[in-house]
Amino acid sequence: MHRLRTAIVRLRPLTATQTAQSLSQHRLLAEEPGFRTFRPVRYLSSSVAAEPFLNGTSSNYVEEMYYAWLEDPRNVHKSWDVFFRNANAGAPPGLAYQSPPPLNGTTGRASVQMVQPNVEKLVKDHLAVQSLIRAYQVRGHHIAKLDPLQISCVDFDDAPCAVGFQKVGYYGLSESDMDKMFRLPTTTFIGGNNSVLPLREIIHRLEMAYCQHIGVEFMFINDVDQCQWIRQKFETPGIMQFSLEEKRTLLARMIRSTRFEEFLQRKWSSEKRFGLEGCESLIPALKTIIDVSSQRGVENVIMGMPHRGRLNVLANVIRKELEQIFCQFDSKLEAADEGSGDVKYHLGMYHRRMNRVSDRQITMSLMANPSHLEAVDPVVQGKTKAEQFYCGDTEGKRVMSILLHGDAAFAGQGIVYETFHLSDLPSYTTHGTIHVVVNNQIGFTTDPRMARSSAYPTDVARVVNAPIFHVNADDPEAVVYVCKVAAEWRNTFHKDVVVDLVCYRRNGHNEMDEPMFTQPLMYKKIKKQKGVLKKFAEKLIAEGIITPQDYEEEVAHYDKICEDAYTRSKDEKILHIKHWLDSPWPDFFTLEGQPKHMTCPSTGIKEEDLLHIGKVAASVPEQDFTVHGGLSRILKGRANMVSQRVCDWALGEYMAFGSLLKEGIHVRLSGQDVERGTFSHRHHVLHDQNVDKRICIPMNHISSDQAPYTVCNSSLSEYGVLGFELGFAMASPNALVLWEAQFGDFHNTAQCIIDQFISSGQAKWVRQNGIVLLLPHGMEGMGPEHSSARSERFLQMCNDDPDVFPKLTKDFEVRQLYDCNWIVVNCSTPANYFHVLRRQILQPFRKPLIIFTPKSLLRHPEARSSFDDMLPGSQFLRLIPDDGPAAARPEQVKRVIFCCGKVYYELIRERKNRGMDDTVAVIRIEQLSPFPFDLVKVETDRYVNADLLWCQEEHKNQGYYDYIRPRIRTTTNRTRPVWYAGRDSAAAPATGNKQTHQMELQRFLDTAFDLEAFSGKL
Repeated sequence: MHRLRTAIVRLRPLTATQTAQSLSQHRLLAEEPGFRTFRPVRYLSSSVAAEPFLNGTSSNYVEEMYYAWLEDPRNVHKSWDVFFRNANAGAPPGLAYQSPPPLNGTTGRASVQMVQPNVEKLVKDHLAVQSLIRAYQVRGHHIAKLDPLQISCVDFDDAPCAVGFQKVGYYGLSESDMDKMFRLPTTTFIGGNNSVLPLREIIHRLEMAYCQHIGVEFMFINDVDQCQWIRQKFETPGIMQFSLEEKRTLLARMIRSTRFEEFLQRKWSSEKRFGLEGCESLIPALKTIIDVSSQRGVENVIMGMPHRGRLNVLANVIRKELEQIFCQFDSKLEAADEGSGDVKYHLGMYHRRMNRVSDRQITMSLMANPSHLEAVDPVVQGKTKAEQFYCGDTEGKRVMSILLHGDAAFAGQGIVYETFHLSDLPSYTTHGTIHVVVNNQIGFTTDPRMARSSAYPTDVARVVNAPIFHVNADDPEAVVYVCKVAAEWRNTFHKDVVVDLVCYRRNGHNEMDEPMFTQPLMYKKIKKQKGVLKKFAEKLIAEGIITPQDYEEEVAHYDKICEDAYTRSKDEKILHIKHWLDSPWPDFFTLEGQPKHMTCPSTGIKEEDLLHIGKVAASVPEQDFTVHGGLSRILKGRANMVSQRVCDWALGEYMAFGSLLKEGIHVRLSGQDVERGTFSHRHHVLHDQNVDKRICIPMNHISSDQAPYTVCNSSLSEYGVLGFELGFAMASPNALVLWEAQFGDFHNTAQCIIDQFISSGQAKWVRQNGIVLLLPHGMEGMGPEHSSARSERFLQMCNDDPDVFPKLTKDFEVRQLYDCNWIVVNCSTPANYFHVLRRQILQPFRKPLIIFTPKSLLRHPEARSSFDDMLPGSQFLRLIPDDGPAAARPEQVKRVIFCCGKVYYELIRERKNRGMDDTVAVIRIEQLSPFPFDLVKVETDRYVNADLLWCQEEHKNQGYYDYIRPRIRTTTNRTRPVWYAGRDSAAAPATGNKQTHQMELQRFLDTAFDLEAFSGKL
């Protein structure tokens, strides 16, 4: 009984029957700390005639006792306590009374039986109310008025949503309980200052919080504090209030957003622009996020978005000059920059300006991106992470990212999921991203019911516990409030958050498209839909916030701004793509955006530096650190190599990284299992064998003033992680950023990043990038999937002309690198690998570098380099000529074998076994692209009596042959044929049978050294 009575005290309701007054008559008043009382309103469950003891002055006495009991049941006699409990449980006063317990302290059976049912109902009713409140919190968004068109494309599988006035019976409540007072649980804020409310008011407030123009999904979050924070933001009565000034500002932003699109439609009605019509509230939404974030200390905002609404965002959020936007529509403009350029709705922008709300400077950049929806997501995150890294922002308080999405792409593109899963990884987190989904409720011509299996397009965000705020985009005030909460969430918890702007697309996929073909009913509805600006203006006029004249003047003011900019745009004669650059490097280039010089210094380093870095590579700098026994042997082997002044592949890489770090260049290596290395050769992170999670990174112990070294195992993602590293490399030219594929062919799941950003990014967007791709490659008999890095694909995308021998100038080598779209190499020595990594930083511009890295060569006894090849004065060798007996007597050489990579070692072994060192020259082309025409010409001119042959271990329709052959032919002015030795054409990259592998190898080696193999052939 004691426990039941305690429960009664905590959960007791205050009964208000059919004669109950409005909520204002029984609102709580806090008279003293710790005590609560009610306004003096009497609630009677039966007529006065039926209960005569309530007549006259006795009723005043009962009322006084009742108030005393409310403050503390111990203030009254036990009999009164029982009476009030029973009355509150619904018993009429006559039946609520019980005789006081007898003097002997025993309680009669009848009294126990009479109280017990009332206590059970009391508890059940309160639990029912708590369940009802939770139902609204969990599923209130199901019945929220989110769709401006009121056709709702959200499918909840016909699951009943048990909320609302008509559904209280589901919880064991009835209409007679609607005016009963219930104590509110601590998991809701609907009471405001009240701790008790009638059921009717509870439901009304829950409806206002969760079932109007805002739908909130958050109850899947497993952090109690975060859930409470969200409840407080949406449940507190009257919290969504705006000042007069805020409403006027919102109207002005809506006018700019709407009239901008209307202006473009008037001037260029037949041009594609992917306008924002139907979701004009996106502009005030983004500006609110930026304003709130700036007020809380954010200095840099990096954005990524698809094409829809991009010009509007550039104009009204980033604040790109309108004339620069308008001149993009002029088809007669001459391009001033090299490269292809891109369509106007793919271009980016970088701008630093004063934020008028926070009175603080803020830098904003909108990343250029291709039509491949969502591909820019990880790129934005990578650049954001880099900006945070360079300014020491370890908590994301100064730099943040905003990603915009379309509903179909957000649900359909797997890169969204990959990017979300980077959000909380230590080396990839940006400490919270605000995602804004422009939910047109259609994808091109595809209905949502055909485009996704989930109810909402945003359900993917639930995997990382990101709250999702759905909002009707035709209610600008609701949109702005939700965005304010989203910005505050990100600032408070530094976690991702999603804003789902439920809107519509007034036109087709583009302005030339006819949507009535596929969505006739939807577009009949849209044609009748009043514009959101007009509705909002009418609302403010009705509220007396503005007058019709105020509205017309504001519209006319912005229209004049557009017209004046249009007039100025006609003066533009040249189109400057560099004016749309999203990641400028002002200190790296001249003011004109050109390299400061066209020379590349020697990439060698001093011997003492080699010895010092080698010593670090062979050591464990931490005290009392126990490494694995096998690793101890590896470190001892490194020490032996250093003492012998040689290095293998892993040590050569160590020398390159360590020397750059010592020079103040940040090095970041990322990818799957890169800390140890897929082939257990790198070991850049040492793990204590006795202490969990204790690690040591010797590379960060090279010198006291070195740059930091970041090496991080990535998630099992290629598309997302490569995009991230590409974005990281955009932020600064003074960092070596590398991504390593676990095996070379795994890059094909990141092909979109390679094709759309890395290969063509500079041509489209005048944006240089120095990212390095390390792609393990080689035919080792390991089967089709772990052999080829698909070198033919990279070479096919190189932009040099195979049929034109370039003009040889003094700066030819550097100029050739500057003109190419990327550099492709296959090094055969650790020294050359060392040099090409250092050249990537020391050259006066940035180009992507593709390196086909070895597997068996990592431990090949002949694949070692002397320190002499890495000293000052040494450099990367684009071509390594034969230095044996054949080179001494070139006129006696019968065949010249050009090759690259691992096959070189198999060729020289076979040549030695056949005793053909003086008749066959083997020449390595280390830099495949840009092709070393000058050096190849020297070699072909030297061996004038020899056949020319290209040898590769790849199949003929793969690998390098189709790229190399026409270029060697051009070098010889097409006077000498280039023969082929290698595997025959095939569909798969390699065989899965060891014996077949060996047979194929021996077959093409036989061909390579058979001097009569091509006799009589043309």
